[in-house]
Amino acid sequence: MREYYFDKLLNIKTRGDQQGFNKSLHYHRYEPTPYSGLEELFRYYDINRDDHIVDFGSGKGRLNFFLHYFYDVTVVGVEMNEELYQEALLNQKRYVKKNGKDKIRFICCLAEAYEITSLDNRFYFFNPFSIQVFRKVVNNILRSLEEAPREVELVLYYPSEDYIYFLEQDTAFERKMEVTLPYVYENNPNERFLIYRFGAVSF
Repeated sequence: MREYYFDKLLNIKTRGDQQGFNKSLHYHRYEPTPYSGLEELFRYYDINRDDHIVDFGSGKGRLNFFLHYFYDVTVVGVEMNEELYQEALLNQKRYVKKNGKDKIRFICCLAEAYEITSLDNRFYFFNPFSIQVFRKVVNNILRSLEEAPREVELVLYYPSEDYIYFLEQDTAFERKMEVTLPYVYENNPNERFLIYRFGAVSF
């Protein structure tokens, strides 16, 4: 019911999974983050209007529209699949028609090819690709920090052990927070969000 309610509220269509498989084994099938999961995450995790969020593997754009609608933030969706990218653009037209001007941009490219800007400071991953691609993306983020030092955070939903090990053993990112999803985490410990930070964070 939450899926239907929020899609209708935002005037978008994001339900359903991707049919078939990606040609690359490094990229996983599309599956949107459940709205109930997003609600739980943002009960505890704060963002503000000055944040610039990048959603890797953005699919049809669910996270992008949710964040803009409720928090008025700038969001970039990076999606390699042309069909999903086109559906995100259609959703953007529907969203703007109902909600007015947005601060959402979609880019169709490989995640590792996305050029991190000096304003990008929050990065979202729903286990969208292999550890090999994740390493490249994180290294791109770290290189951008050398050019423009700033606080950044990574938000992982359904995090893989490979992602966690890499961040905690091979990078200077530190775990800031864990948000588990009620009722489902008990049966599936992957049903959680992990937030990692790089740089000074005030509590």
